[in-house]
Amino acid sequence: MLRARFLQVHHRLVVFLDRSLSGETMNFKQIFAIILPLLVDQAFIVLLTLLNTAMVSSSGETAVAAVSMVDSLNVFILSMLIALATGGAVVVAQYMGSGNKQAVSRAAAQAVALVCAVSLVISVLIVGFSNQLLSLLFGGAEKAVLDNARLYLVGSGISYPLLGVIESISGVLRGAGKTKPTLWLSLIKNVSYVLFTLLFLTIFNLGIIGLVTALLISRLLGMVCSILYIRLKNTDFIFRLKDMLKPDYSMLRRVLLLGIPFAVEQMFFNGGKLITQTFIVVLGTNALTVNAISNSLATLPQVGVLACNLAVVTVVGQSVGHGNYKDARKYIRSFLVIGSLSALVLTLLLLPFLPSLIGLFSPVAEIVPDINTIIYMTWFGSAFLWALSFVAPSALRAAGDARFTLIVSLISMWLGRVVLGYILGITLSLGIAGVWLAMIIEWGLRGLVFQIRLHSNKWHNHNVLTS
Repeated sequence: MLRARFLQVHHRLVVFLDRSLSGETMNFKQIFAIILPLLVDQAFIVLLTLLNTAMVSSSGETAVAAVSMVDSLNVFILSMLIALATGGAVVVAQYMGSGNKQAVSRAAAQAVALVCAVSLVISVLIVGFSNQLLSLLFGGAEKAVLDNARLYLVGSGISYPLLGVIESISGVLRGAGKTKPTLWLSLIKNVSYVLFTLLFLTIFNLGIIGLVTALLISRLLGMVCSILYIRLKNTDFIFRLKDMLKPDYSMLRRVLLLGIPFAVEQMFFNGGKLITQTFIVVLGTNALTVNAISNSLATLPQVGVLACNLAVVTVVGQSVGHGNYKDARKYIRSFLVIGSLSALVLTLLLLPFLPSLIGLFSPVAEIVPDINTIIYMTWFGSAFLWALSFVAPSALRAAGDARFTLIVSLISMWLGRVVLGYILGITLSLGIAGVWLAMIIEWGLRGLVFQIRLHSNKWHNHNVLTS
């Protein structure tokens, strides 16, 4: 009786998943094979980031504030590298969907070469002008905070070329639907980072120097493993290092056609976040600490949405490459629902543990109410708005509609987050909570516009294989 009941429930679940997620391009089992490794990957990244910030907090408020400031710049740089890598991932995904494996190999080589070259240039500029950059962006911070930030920024800058290799290869593999190896590569990089951070910060008490050393070692290890995998273990397409040295201008044009608008979008989007960070610097070291802790906790319910955000590029890209926009629409709807539901469920599960999570950072009592306010706003905002605001544009970019997402993101960021953030946080004296509230309002504005775009057919006209 029990076995019969189980089989009946299993059958209904399979029918539901097949109706909701299967199409001509992929069935639900193939989609789960793509999204589940990404889900595990994002869960580890979010948890390890949380643990890392908690370990840094043992070095004092000035260290937390310094890492928070520089990480806002690191996110700015990383987002541009990921944007270029995403351009390569979309081209690879569309060629995989069309069945052209030779073109997949060429696109992969050109995407990796492009991201590596850009990351090297950025590294030289960041290291060479670190003092000027910190003075320009965060000159109002305390001297102890700036001294720590300078060390961390130089170390981060040196690691950018290593990160460029990792992100470009991971992007190519995701585009080809190979999410399991990207999970292992991510785990190697992130777990080793936490272990070395634990060793250098907690045991040897090396402070920021220890954090930088852990960063460089873990990213070097991640780069070596990424190259070894794509050269020796990958069987879906051939990747030759020598092809990276031969510019294929036709293929580079396709990668840049998607990568540049997304890179510009991320540059201005995260540039706006950097400007809001300067608002927070003015509010003092306590506000910077609140921001750092809130950033670490805010992403906890977003694990499922972040996985959907990556998976949708592969699934929609391959559907568009196959010429099946009906499947693409179906997959987009499913990912939006899955992402939003996962964020809501995780928020409800995590709420009882919020005091304990905040306690991991040992904050002074006076800043705990601000952290609580920000986390409540952000967690519930994520549940209802984050997927609409970020998964939707990722789907549009996977279809080649990168210019539209660029325009919308620029307008929403500068009007919604920067201008409104200044009005709420500084002019109306709502402080750091006002800056975060402006961000959540901006999610809603972006999400509304992207939903209107998805309901039209205009995004069907941007297939990069025919451009």
